[in-house]
Amino acid sequence: MKLGINGLGRIGKLSLWHHVAHENFSEVVVNIGREVGGGLHDLASSIERDSTFGNLAAYLHGCHGGRVIEELNEAAGTMVINGVPVKILRNARNPREIGWQEHGVKLVVDSTGAFTDPTADADSARGALRGHMQSGAEKVVLSAPFKIKSKGLVMPEDAVTVVSGINDESYDPQQHSLISAASCTTTCLSYMIKPLLDSLGADRVLSASMVTVHAATGSQQVLDRLPGAGAQDLRKNRSILNNIILTTTGAAKALALVIPEMASIGFMAESVRVPTAAGSLIILVLNLQDDKEERIKRNLINGIYKEYSEINNFLRYSEEQNVSSDIMGYPVAAAVIEASETHTRTANIQVNLNNVAGASLVDGASPLLDVPVTQAVVYGWYDNELASYTNMLGDLTKQVAAKMI
Repeated sequence: MKLGINGLGRIGKLSLWHHVAHENFSEVVVNIGREVGGGLHDLASSIERDSTFGNLAAYLHGCHGGRVIEELNEAAGTMVINGVPVKILRNARNPREIGWQEHGVKLVVDSTGAFTDPTADADSARGALRGHMQSGAEKVVLSAPFKIKSKGLVMPEDAVTVVSGINDESYDPQQHSLISAASCTTTCLSYMIKPLLDSLGADRVLSASMVTVHAATGSQQVLDRLPGAGAQDLRKNRSILNNIILTTTGAAKALALVIPEMASIGFMAESVRVPTAAGSLIILVLNLQDDKEERIKRNLINGIYKEYSEINNFLRYSEEQNVSSDIMGYPVAAAVIEASETHTRTANIQVNLNNVAGASLVDGASPLLDVPVTQAVVYGWYDNELASYTNMLGDLTKQVAAKMI
C-alpha cells in the first residue's frame, strides 16, 4: 500500500522519517503544494537535516550512516529514501485538488494542522479534511485533535479519536473514515491516567488537573511581533527564545474522547511553553478518595505504573533522574514516568453535609463527615515530536492500513 502525507512541517517531516525507517509502505507520496528553494535537491536537503534530531542517515543507521536520499528526479518529483520510493507533489494546497487517486493513494496522514474540522464540507473554499476523500483517499489520519468550529454541531459518525494502546477498539474500519491521533499531550496524558483508572477505579478520582511544561512549537514567534487586529492573547506574539509563556491546551477535552470515564471527573488542563526545541513534561495532580484499610501511597502508584509498563510497550517506567533532553528520541514511549518524583499525601477532609445540596440528616446526626483523601503528584515525560508522538502516529497509521487490505 502507498501512504500519502499532506504537509512537511515538524510532524510531516518526522512521519516521513518514521515510515522510511520502518518500511511499512511500498511508496510514500508527500504533498507540500508549493515549490521549495531551488528545487528537489533543496527539498531533499531539508528532509535529510534536522536541527533538533540531527541527520537522517544517523537516525536510520547510527554511526554507519551514509547517503540515504538518492535517485532525485526533478521533472518527476521523485527520490528514493532508505530504499523507499518517495514522490513529492508541489501543485495543490487544497486537499480536494491534490489528486490522491491519480497516485494510487488510499490512506493519507494530514499533518498540516490547517484542516482539523471533521464537519467542514469537502468543497470549502479554504480546504477541508474531507477534501482528501473527494481527492481519492479512503481513510484520513489527522495528526491533531479534531476541532469543530461551528457551535451546535456534533462529532460526525464517521470520525473517531484514537490513541494506540488505549482505545484501539473504538476504531471501526467499516464506519470511520476520519481518525484523529489526538495530540502529543493527550497521548502522554492518556498513558498517565489509564493505568490509575484501571487499577483504582474512576469512582475514586475526586478531581484531577495537569500542567504541561511544553517545548516550543512552530506557531510561536522567534522574536517579538506586533499582534494582529483583534488578537486577545498578546503572549502568542512574544519571543519563545527568551520567555516562559502561558498558553492553553485542549488535552482535557480530547482526553474524554479517548477515555470516556474522564467525562464525569472534574479535570483541568493548563500549558506553559518553554524555550526548548523538544521534550515536554506533564505534571499530573489527582485527588483520590482513600481506603482506610489500604492507603494510597507512593509505592502503590509507582507499582501500578511499573506493572502496566510490563504489558504495554508504549508506557515506560523510569527510576532514573531524567531531564528533557534524555527523552528526545526515546524509542516508542508515549510517556516516561519519573518514578523518583511521585509524591502522595493523605489527610482527612472534613465535609459539612449541610453545605451539600440534597443531603438529608437523621435527627441528631452530626453534619460533619471525615473523608480520607490522598493527593498524588505524578510526572510524565514525552518527546512531543519524534519519539513519543510521531512514533505513536506511525503505529496508528500502520494499524489503519492493516485493516484496509
